[in-house]
Amino acid sequence: MKRILLPAGGAILATGLLAAGLATTAQADDTVSADVLANQQKAAETLDFWTKSNNQALKNAVAFNPDALEVQKISSGGGYTSDTKPGSTAPIGEEKKAAVKVQNVNLPKTIGKVFFEGRDGKLYWCSGTSIQSQYRNLVATAGHCVYDIAGNDEVVSRWVFVPGYYQGKAPWGVYVGKQAFTHYDFDVYEDFDRDYAFVTVYDGIGGTLNKPKLVDWATYKAYQGEKFVKDVTVSKDEYDKGKLDPKTTDYYDVDPGKADEATGPDYPGAVVDRVEVSEGTYKDATVGQGNGKKFGEPVTEIVTDAEAADYKANAAKDAAKYPATVVQDPRGNWTITHFYVQKWYKKGNVARYIRLEPYTVVHEVKSVGRLGDNVGGQGFAWNQPAGGYVRTFGYPYGPHLDGNKPFTGVTPKWCYGKTAKKALLIPSKKVEEQVSLKCTVTAGYDGGPWLYKYSNAKRLGYVNGVTSLIADTDGNKRYDTITSAYFDGETNVVYKAAAAAWSGKLIP
Repeated sequence: MKRILLPAGGAILATGLLAAGLATTAQADDTVSADVLANQQKAAETLDFWTKSNNQALKNAVAFNPDALEVQKISSGGGYTSDTKPGSTAPIGEEKKAAVKVQNVNLPKTIGKVFFEGRDGKLYWCSGTSIQSQYRNLVATAGHCVYDIAGNDEVVSRWVFVPGYYQGKAPWGVYVGKQAFTHYDFDVYEDFDRDYAFVTVYDGIGGTLNKPKLVDWATYKAYQGEKFVKDVTVSKDEYDKGKLDPKTTDYYDVDPGKADEATGPDYPGAVVDRVEVSEGTYKDATVGQGNGKKFGEPVTEIVTDAEAADYKANAAKDAAKYPATVVQDPRGNWTITHFYVQKWYKKGNVARYIRLEPYTVVHEVKSVGRLGDNVGGQGFAWNQPAGGYVRTFGYPYGPHLDGNKPFTGVTPKWCYGKTAKKALLIPSKKVEEQVSLKCTVTAGYDGGPWLYKYSNAKRLGYVNGVTSLIADTDGNKRYDTITSAYFDGETNVVYKAAAAAWSGKLIP
């Protein structure tokens, strides 16, 4: 039976930035690997990249779904071997909600999307969550959503976390990743038994970068920063009045337009129109495509005596303008017959009157504070027994193997159930004991938290895994299972190192 897995989903602020130290190399032991994502200058550039043009880059990103993570065979092995005693760190934060008795799940404020630029230059997102830490500045996600999986032992670029992200909106700010922590085996060997990462983030930034502001011309001329002039189409009356008014401070201009240009039918973009001609000219014209060729059949209209007389009178004065044939039949009925030939041309444009509007580009941003203070932070648990209940969250988006695409990636989804008691074996990804859970999500869900002892009232629980891979275990071309690294004592070592790392602010 064929089984397939793939990963789910997949310098403007430089003034006033505070200094902050970074660990730059892996730890001396073979457990914790710490890597720099962005120093302050790069963090400011990263923030500018994602938020300019009304967060357009965030809107352009797609779920991370690299083919390099597809595998062909999975199987179940034995149980899990705990390397230390079970343990946990309590969550922090959110408001208490009234308990509910039905499966009406209160989504945690801590979850959001991780955005980054891959080594291929494309923009991606995964899922992630805020997690408790000493400085309330930590995000948990999948290792492959932070570390490049192409075998070059590097972190991805322009990494940010946006909790509560919704269609280009960042309700609690944008948090730039400062430093990434993972297990040495994932960083160096791409061992998916360690497919997790903890990322410290700078304080969040809210507001708008690169916001155009309409100003007067004196302000525009004196402004030393980025600025531009926008032309607005106005009526000729406004143009004439503005040009003549000695008190106006506005600037006006005119685009004189361009007349239609005669062409042949083969000219790119050429269009055809009809030109009325005399009956004789029409009869001499040939059939086909080109200037002067016949344009359809003659058009005959029945008119009154007065209309016929009026037309003949006009034709007597200007035959070129009134070339139609006027005829009265034996019963006294009048008709006017019109004859047309083709005229091919390249369309021009009419004159346009313009008022020039000066704009400066301003940055209305502020520090919104620490991640954990704004959305809370989930707890952390390790060496928990297999077969326990967990609730997972994430933003599925990609299609199933059969092409069906049931999710939009816009809103978070959840799964609930018992994890499998037997470890998952995936030799091609060096997986010997991943945890699995029945869940029918698709790409985009990866990096999302597996929450142990989740309180629907408090919206808090303990991160005891993050989605790593998605599997079709019965070969029906629909994903039905998600996996996570087993969080053991070594995971706790990595987590503790990250949870004790300070990050600081981008704006004082």
